[in-house]
Amino acid sequence: MSVRRRTAVGGRRTSVTAVTSVLRLDGVDRSFGDRQALKNVSFDVVAGRMTGFVGGNGAGKTTTMRIILGVLAADAGRVTWQGAPLNPQVRRRFGYMPEERGLYPKMSVREQVVYLGRLHGMTAAAASRATEALLERVGLAERGGDLLETLSLGNQQRAQIAAALVHGPEVLVLDEPFSGLDPLAVDTVVGVLRERAAAGAAVLFSSHQLDVVERLCDDLVIIADGVIRAAGDREQLRRTYTSPRFELVVESDAGWLRDQPGVLLVDLDGARAVFDLAPGADEQPVLHAALARGPVRAFRPLAPSLTEIFREVTQ
Repeated sequence: MSVRRRTAVGGRRTSVTAVTSVLRLDGVDRSFGDRQALKNVSFDVVAGRMTGFVGGNGAGKTTTMRIILGVLAADAGRVTWQGAPLNPQVRRRFGYMPEERGLYPKMSVREQVVYLGRLHGMTAAAASRATEALLERVGLAERGGDLLETLSLGNQQRAQIAAALVHGPEVLVLDEPFSGLDPLAVDTVVGVLRERAAAGAAVLFSSHQLDVVERLCDDLVIIADGVIRAAGDREQLRRTYTSPRFELVVESDAGWLRDQPGVLLVDLDGARAVFDLAPGADEQPVLHAALARGPVRAFRPLAPSLTEIFREVTQ
């Protein structure tokens, strides 16, 4: 089903052609007493793509995920899957990993992953096969018979990821899946999630590790104070938020840029300079001035990082 996806950028909305939208939130509100936790939250999670969901503590990420899973009810708005309202049968095809560790500490890793697969309707044989494959993939094959409570926090996190994936979900909702993982474990989990997305699953994950989100996500949703501040394709957002910032590398010292009209120097390190342009200024005079002084080794616009976009839309 091809849809027109609404993309919110800094309060503005544009419409772009999107691929199949599996999960859609439309105008979702939620309050707890006098505090409104979510305000008109709307975004899509698309099949075969990784959607990073970022925001500060208390921004509304976990509340949104719990509404998707049916743990909480929305006060207004709706959540749909392939255009139809969510129901318990549809949610059985979801995989969920909460931020809080929710597995049974007195059960072995293998036993409870199989058990959770059975709860999703798998046969014992299918659940066992899937469990063994997942434990191997996340690096827990040798610890499958150990009680969960004997594992390190990082390995417990790997076990939770296996539990969320065992039944081959079509939608993954993962709250801080990289919490407590060392860099090698992060790479392992990133690889697993990419494989699931490549196989057609829609993946929504939250994380405070913006560097991981930046290299992993295809789409990005930024929330602050319960309001979606930006949402859409990662590269489209980068283009939208591209400031007039450039990198220049010459053969000699680039200090002359300090006196160049319209140039706001950000960083200078000998022959390399990073600079912004004042409103109305153009980069071509800067390039011409550099060429007049000698060879130019590099001159390119710098796309903003996710951290820079996050700061801009949440401040």
